[in-house]
Formats: sequence, C-alpha cells, structure tokens
Amino acid sequence: MDALLLSRIQFGFTVGFHILFPTLTIGLAWFLVFFEARWRLTQRAHWLELYRFWVKIFALTFGMGVVSGLVLSYQFGTNFSRFSELAGPVLGPLLSVEVLTAFFVEAGFLGVMLFGWDKVGPRLHFLATLLVAIGTTNSAFWILSANSFMHTPQGAAFVDGVLIPKDWWAIVFNPSFPYRLTHMLLASAITTALVIAGGSAWCLSQGLYRDASRSALKTAIAVLAVAAPAQVVVGDLHGLNVREHQPMKVAAMEGLWQTTRGAPLVAFAWPDQDAQTNRYAIEIPKLASLILTHDADGEVLGLNEVPRAEQPPVLPVFFGFRLMVGLGVIFVLLAACGVWTWLRGRLDAAARLQQAFMLATPLGFVATLAGWIVAETGRQPYLVHGMIRTADGVSPIPAASVAISLTLFVLVYGLLFAAYLYFVLKLVRKGPALPDKHLEAIRGARPGELLIDDADAQGAR
Repeated sequence: MDALLLSRIQFGFTVGFHILFPTLTIGLAWFLVFFEARWRLTQRAHWLELYRFWVKIFALTFGMGVVSGLVLSYQFGTNFSRFSELAGPVLGPLLSVEVLTAFFVEAGFLGVMLFGWDKVGPRLHFLATLLVAIGTTNSAFWILSANSFMHTPQGAAFVDGVLIPKDWWAIVFNPSFPYRLTHMLLASAITTALVIAGGSAWCLSQGLYRDASRSALKTAIAVLAVAAPAQVVVGDLHGLNVREHQPMKVAAMEGLWQTTRGAPLVAFAWPDQDAQTNRYAIEIPKLASLILTHDADGEVLGLNEVPRAEQPPVLPVFFGFRLMVGLGVIFVLLAACGVWTWLRGRLDAAARLQQAFMLATPLGFVATLAGWIVAETGRQPYLVHGMIRTADGVSPIPAASVAISLTLFVLVYGLLFAAYLYFVLKLVRKGPALPDKHLEAIRGARPGELLIDDADAQGAR
C-alpha cells in the first residue's frame, strides 16, 4: 500500500465516522423545534419531556461531530496538501463561510438551549432552538456546496496551475448541488425519524413514558411517511443528473461494462473489473434504460467508454448503491405500515411494528454511509471531477507515516465511539425524567398553569 491508497483509506474512515453525527443532528434539531413548539402551544408535559431528553442526545452528538470534523480539516494539509494548493482558492472560502455563518450560530445558541430555561424568556429560548436548527441546515448547505463542486465543477478555471474562482454563483450552485443537498437533508430526516421511532417503540413495548413515547412515535412516523417517498423521487432526479455529468459513476452503479441500448437492470451480480464483466448476474431486461432515460430502448453509456485507469472502483459502488436503494424501499414500507397502524389506533399494541422500528434504528446511518461510498468512490480517479486527479493531490509523505496515523485513528475513534454509546445508553436508561417544575405543578398548580398527562403524573408521583 502506497501513501495515496493509505491516505484515501484514512480520509474515508474519518469522514465516514464524522458523517454519522451531522446526519443525526441536522434532523434532530428540527424535531427539537417541533417538540418545543408543541410544548409552548399546548403546555402538555410530555412534549417538554421529549425536548429535555432529546436535547441531551443532540448536545452529545454535536460535540462528537465537532471533534471528528476538526480532524478532516487538518487532513487537507497533512495528507492532501497538493490538493489544498490546487483547489484552496475555491474550497477554502466555502468552508470558511460554513464556519462563520453556521457553526458559530450552532455553538453560540446551543448553550441557551441547554442551560437557558431559567435564564431567558420562552420566546428567546424557542428562538435559540430555531437558530440552532437553521445553523445545522446552513452548515449542510455550504459543506454540500463545496463537495458538489468536486463532482460537478463550474465557475472556476486553472490560472498558473491553480484553480481560481471566476463566478461564485456558479461555484456555489453547481449542477449537482440542489439534488445532493436535498438528498442529504432527507437522509438526515429519515435517519433521525428511525432513531426516535426505535427509542419510542422500545419504551412503548416496555410500558414506559406512554404519552411521551406515543407522541414521539407518531411524529417520527409522520416524518418518515413524507421523507421516505420523497427520497425516492429525489434519488431518481439525482440519478438523472449524475448520468448527465458523471456517466461512468452511473455505469459503475449499474454494473454496465458496455454501452447499451435497452440496458438491463442488474439486480445482483459479482462485478469482475479485471475481466470487465459481471459474474452470476441476475438481470431485468431494459429496466435500467427505462429508469435512467425514461425510455426502454434508451442508450446508457458503459465503462468501456473510458480507459481502465479512468474507471472508478466498481465493486463498492455497485454494492453500495444496491444497499442504499434496498434500505430506501424498506423505509417506505415501514412508513406505510406505521401510518396504517396509526390510523387504526393500534400503535400501543402493535408488537411486531414496534420490533421492526427497533431493528431499523441504525439503518438510516447504514443507508447514509452507503450513499456516501457510492458518491465519493464513484468520483474516482478524481478529486475534482475531470480537473484534479486524486494522485495529483496527495502529500509527498512516507506510506509508513500514514499507516501509523491510520492505526491511531482507528484506535482513538473506536474508544470515542464506545464512550459516546455508553453515555447515550446511560441517558436512555434514565429516560425523560420530569423536571422539578412538573413535580411542583402536580402538588398543586393553579388552573391553566401546566397540564400534566395522566400517565406522566402517576410516574412522577
């Protein structure tokens, strides 16, 4: 293994670890906005319980995202210094704007969310929650803009061997950006909905916090019922955009080696890149052309259109795409079952549905990682598609040095993730405990001051 491959593995590992946390915080921030809004409007105690519980998970996850995200910035200098020199004038400002307009807002108002209940008014506290949610989405906006430029670059040109911005509007709103941003925001909503649904289903199955758990599960099902089908539509539109701008990525996703009219959909195969063929293929005639061109006899370009050195690694792209799509189908079916059970008024007694949601709790993260593997591996052998090759961006450092740092990353991140899970599970075991103000209200509140749900009141007593 040379420094290039090891650096790619290291960056892939660290960015894959990092993306787990923003995926949750982007979606969870908007759930918190909804929980607090419902609490302010109804004064029903279980909405406040949900907020106070999930905001702790949000803070812990946000901290992990910050720690793991800082490492990525340093790797641009340590492992891909040549890339930083070549593309820094374009990507540097985009990442700086993300820090100044998004991260500072999130970090600043997170403290008000956590510790401001007795220090600021209700409107200001809700505003802080709303600004943190806007900050997480704004952060995704700028990160996805920079990343999308690497896939579909425009608005910049080489001047004296360095990529110089010519049109910032074109750079920010590059051709793939709207699709990739929407795709990621929906992925965050689905992932968060599954996490909340899984936790709420477990509580219902154990007879714990019934009012809070039932409301949280309904909220999660509603989000999943909208986001999962929407993701199918956005995914199709995104695929058409990728076909237009990165046809070899689509060829790798479809396992298509030869340019074909009426291309079949390869449901399963084992791609053999050395032999440029699929082994053990199970195909559905003409379906790939129908999906990608909306014409059963449409032409789809194959990997044979470029030399082998220009082809992306087919195996991870091919299977990553199928994993992502398969999970997407499961999410749509799970949302449909959830809505059907909800309308029949049987969420509390639907043991099998509760078990399904519990099993599906981590699947949103799996689908997100699979999607990122498809996107980033499918861009190879380029860092900036068609402009900067990955081999031209790596730092001139010994392979042994990268091997040591990669080993340390695996060990340290393993410990960090274990600690994160420990504290999350500790919070879960504790549950959404009632604040002291609820206990005072139960002892004797004036009418209209605070409404306590019967089940919560009994638990508090």
